[in-house]
Amino acid sequence: MEQIKDYDTLSKRIADGKFVLYVMAHGCTVCHADLPKVEALLERYDVDHAKIMINEIPEAAGQLSLYASPVVILFDSGREFHRQARIINFEELEYRMEQFVG
Repeated sequence: MEQIKDYDTLSKRIADGKFVLYVMAHGCTVCHADLPKVEALLERYDVDHAKIMINEIPEAAGQLSLYASPVVILFDSGREFHRQARIINFEELEYRMEQFVG
């Protein structure tokens, strides 16, 4: 999964259309454990996606109200469609992805 390194790039990707963001933090074992599951889910859908390390883009934490990690956010043309934080329910995430891309 591509990693975005700056807030300007992230903002443009969010505004451009359907976009899935995965937020991780350094030292977060759950973030690293969930990443392959999120990547496997995203392989089944034709949607733009990327990850960020919240420690590297602190501006994103404030702008996107990121208070825990990991976080998965589905955006549609800049508007948040769905969010899951800390404990990701992959069954619900798959259901929301079906709605999101369908």
